[in-house]
Amino acid sequence: MSARSGVVAAVDLGATSGRVLLGYVGHDELALTDVARFRNSPVRTIDGLHWSILELYRDVVEGLAAAVRQEPQLASIGIDSWAVDYGLLRDGRLAGAPYSYRDERNLAGVDAVHALVSPDELYRRNGLQYLPFNTLYQFTADRLAGHLEVADQFLLVPDLFAYWLTGEAVAERTNASTTGLLGVETSQWDAELTARLLLPTKIFPTLVGAGTELGGLGSSAVRGIGDTRAVFTAVGTHDTASAVVAVPAHGPNHAYISSGTWSLVGVELEKPVLSEGARAANFTNEGGVDGRVRFLHNVMGLWLLTECVRDWERDGTTISLPALLAQASAVTSAVPVFDADDETFLAPGDMPTRIARWLTAHGRPVPASRPEFVRSILVSLAQAYAQNIRLASELSGLPVEVVHIVGGGSQNELLCQLTADATGLPVLAGPVEATAIGNVLVQARAQGFVSGDLEALRSIVARAFPPRRYEPAGA
Repeated sequence: MSARSGVVAAVDLGATSGRVLLGYVGHDELALTDVARFRNSPVRTIDGLHWSILELYRDVVEGLAAAVRQEPQLASIGIDSWAVDYGLLRDGRLAGAPYSYRDERNLAGVDAVHALVSPDELYRRNGLQYLPFNTLYQFTADRLAGHLEVADQFLLVPDLFAYWLTGEAVAERTNASTTGLLGVETSQWDAELTARLLLPTKIFPTLVGAGTELGGLGSSAVRGIGDTRAVFTAVGTHDTASAVVAVPAHGPNHAYISSGTWSLVGVELEKPVLSEGARAANFTNEGGVDGRVRFLHNVMGLWLLTECVRDWERDGTTISLPALLAQASAVTSAVPVFDADDETFLAPGDMPTRIARWLTAHGRPVPASRPEFVRSILVSLAQAYAQNIRLASELSGLPVEVVHIVGGGSQNELLCQLTADATGLPVLAGPVEATAIGNVLVQARAQGFVSGDLEALRSIVARAFPPRRYEPAGA
């Protein structure tokens, strides 16, 4: 390593799994090493669907302990996760297990919020795509249930873990921007909106930017992780914000798809787009690292496929996903397309039946075999990607010349090729671990191991992880 090289630990928490990785970074190097991987599964109790947050935190601590043992000179730790979900605290203690965003309680919050503030005014204030699980709807559901009365603070999931590790209770802006309670123009908590929604202002933590050092680990964390001089750095704590940092793009004229459980499809801008057209198209303006705007639309993503496989395995058989994808690639007959954005598919369980019902209700044939079913899912996703990339370009005025797919979906060759065919644009696939890479690079920049703007960081990614190119059929 060069004199200015170093090693950091990235904790990347997704809605179905988590991982701890070591990142080795310098001016001319970027490499990742897996340290730990673990499942993340919500649990249903009598009052709803919750995250097993203490189990997840234990897995994080054990993973970080392994990282410290492997690299005693670890310089920094950073955590990213999915958005919108939070823990309520009182006197520093967690007041109940956090709900999952897929919990049904959110629907009561939607009606109550819209009775106080209209959807079009909400969009002017927060710039967010309507999703029934956005934090402001969850907060309102908790208010109606009396849950907020016991809380004196809330922390989004990665900020909650940062608090348990360091004792510092803050909210990092990229994730805070997904709550619906951050002003899209000011990047500050919208006190007027909070008051109109009858939410207690005392629970809102101080905001910080990506790259802010929160200090060393607290004594309770050191007992679990081991003695380390590593500081904790607030990265782009929304996993998509970190993933977009690692899009290996050259120039602004690109679209990105962060493809995993969800597919986040959009473009990166300097300013938000708050037009009525953007609101009608249900596009969101979320905060990015370095003040960039992630202008995107949430598409249901590979959740559709993983839930189908989970259902097919209920009889005890084990399905090889690579084999199933190879069979789907060999399907030559036309398959039906369905709306991958339909809220029908949001909840877990019995996905094949729900997709079949949607197709039947819309007068479309139901696939006769599992390979046809898989191809139908991937074609539907590719069509949704293409539609939203066209809309992102039209609404923002940014010409799109190439599409970058990062995350787990970049390994799915059939999906990448179908996306190139549907968009008529070249697709550059990879890196797979984009979220962890973005997490690592923001820490590395804060430590002085690398320097420069996002474009400089992306050049490092492109050299270290050259993407695979897919041309549209007939190009």
